[in-house]
Amino acid sequence: MKLGRFLQAGIVFAALAPAIASASPFTIVSSVGGAPTGVTKENFDNLILGTLSPQVTGTGISVQIQPDAAVVQGSVSGVYAAPNLSGGNGLGFGPGGTDQADGANATPYLTSGSTGSLANAAISLTLPFDAKYIGLLWGSVDGYNTLSFYDSTDTLIGQITGADVAALPNGDQGPQGTRYVNINSNVEFRKVVATSTQFAFEFDNVAFNDRPIIIETPEPGTLAILGTALLGLGAIRRRRATA
Repeated sequence: MKLGRFLQAGIVFAALAPAIASASPFTIVSSVGGAPTGVTKENFDNLILGTLSPQVTGTGISVQIQPDAAVVQGSVSGVYAAPNLSGGNGLGFGPGGTDQADGANATPYLTSGSTGSLANAAISLTLPFDAKYIGLLWGSVDGYNTLSFYDSTDTLIGQITGADVAALPNGDQGPQGTRYVNINSNVEFRKVVATSTQFAFEFDNVAFNDRPIIIETPEPGTLAILGTALLGLGAIRRRRATA
């Protein structure tokens, strides 16, 4: 009998082990708001439009561009659309640390291109130091957008897709489709690569830090879900108490 229980426990542990081993190192919060204070902010405004590569930003990020990825401005129907600024997404990302105005992003930004068009299309950001936090203004979030994270030895440590960022990524090019995405990692990373299987993954206003940052309170929708879950737990406890 005891042996059977041990065997059952071993089977459960074996079943759980792969999930534990593959647990994501990332904590993600996306909102209409912007980057936190106390981090390094980069707006990419000094980059030359097009596919010139590599280019280095004022904050020391090396930007590698593999066409049909590019540094772009404005929008081209069916190819890329400028991220939409609203609700503080542009705080501190204007010239000299000023704020950017709400509306379609009028400054240079990055687009990944499409691996369905050119297999190696990608934007790679190599940071000037190992980081545990990155934030970005992610335009028209799509489930087929992917961020891949690599350490200083160029070893992949994990990936995030648009599906991890928004409940229903649908490429909305309006204010609700753009999110400022704050990502903490429990593993240091040095390089972040943006790819997309379709046109396109557009982003701007990257923030980064060598330590995790305190992520702001979840959005009201998340709080509502949490509240519902807590009410459910309370109901379970009451049923147990009266049983």
